[in-house]
Amino acid sequence: MSLPRAFDRSITGQAWRWRGAGGEVDDLVTQLLLARGCPYEALEAHRTPTIRAFMPDPSIFQDMERAAARLADAVQSGETTTIFGDYDVDGATSAALLIRLLRELGLEAGYYIPDRLLEGYGPSGDALVRLRETGSSLVVTVDCGAQAFEALEMARAAGLDVIVVDHHKCATTLPVAHALVNPNRLDEGEGAAHGHLAAVGVAWLLGAALVRTLRARGYFQTRAEPKLLDLLDIVALGTVADVAQLKGLNRAFVAQGLKVMGVGRNIGLNALITASRLTRAPVCSDLGFALGPRINAGGRVGKSDLGVRLLTTTDPEEAREIAEELDRLNAERRAIEAAVQEEADILAARQANRAVALVAGQGWHPGVIGIVAGRLKEKIGRPAIVIALDAEGVGKGSGRSIAGVDLGAAVLAAKDMGLLGGRAG
Repeated sequence: MSLPRAFDRSITGQAWRWRGAGGEVDDLVTQLLLARGCPYEALEAHRTPTIRAFMPDPSIFQDMERAAARLADAVQSGETTTIFGDYDVDGATSAALLIRLLRELGLEAGYYIPDRLLEGYGPSGDALVRLRETGSSLVVTVDCGAQAFEALEMARAAGLDVIVVDHHKCATTLPVAHALVNPNRLDEGEGAAHGHLAAVGVAWLLGAALVRTLRARGYFQTRAEPKLLDLLDIVALGTVADVAQLKGLNRAFVAQGLKVMGVGRNIGLNALITASRLTRAPVCSDLGFALGPRINAGGRVGKSDLGVRLLTTTDPEEAREIAEELDRLNAERRAIEAAVQEEADILAARQANRAVALVAGQGWHPGVIGIVAGRLKEKIGRPAIVIALDAEGVGKGSGRSIAGVDLGAAVLAAKDMGLLGGRAG
């Protein structure tokens, strides 16, 4: 493949070299797939990705069958169940997916989304104990929980069963839970090949395992079986917004999910599309740059549960009101983010010799530091950590890394050594 002469060199004068497989393949999509590591024999499956082609047996994941069995018990007995989600898009979509599925199965589950500023990331022991005291006997955490050691100990002491559905890095030891489903467990076997899944993808696989378990128990002899494929619009949104790698099953989730989204079954998503001023069916980039940021705005600078409420409502008027509020909050978030970004860029420019850019600011909004860290990393080509300091000097940080640098492992190691306090997410 050759480039036009005007573009045969970079702005610095370096010759461009195509990093694909070479040869006489002229199709750009094929070249891109090969360049990203797709084997020749899998090219067709990746060009036209389907769930059937990439779907693993859910039982390959550690604790999946145990989690599905416990959820099936809750469905059949009408048990009071709460979905505990993170406040970002992946958490909101994961929670909404399980709530909608359980609703179709006849169980109306509640939800709990922690406040980013007041409660921080992940489940706290106090929150889980309160859920037990108000009647919940089963909690499913989604997009959080893999590092919630103290909180899950408190939950167990209170007699609360907790199923953890997560995709974040795990430590060598795991917190106590009825089940912990996470392809990034260090003891994961075949399921580790799916470590690139967002939490919403793991939640969808749990849904598949749950439906299979209930089918084996004869649950659908008297009621219709839910169509899991109809929930792929939510899965696609969470996957793209969480910047998960679009390979393998993720590629199928997004390709098929966009088709479902185009049909317009989800009232909340329809309202969000309207509020985002899209005049056509969404494409992949819209999930990351139009819909995702608006869902995120609720958790960053507004009410943390707005995303879940939007994606689970059956009332068109409520959906419209929530979508418009999220659109307003997203504009507010952009203004806050721009101010923090400007200050962070100035501080980072003074650290040209540091391997990791580490910047902190008094009064920076904790809801935007992750975005700022990501943009800073892209700008300087090095890992970046951005810390928001409160009035007492206590910092909440967020980091973004580059290929080959495991920043998350470094943060966990620092936490294990007592150098960091709080909960690492």
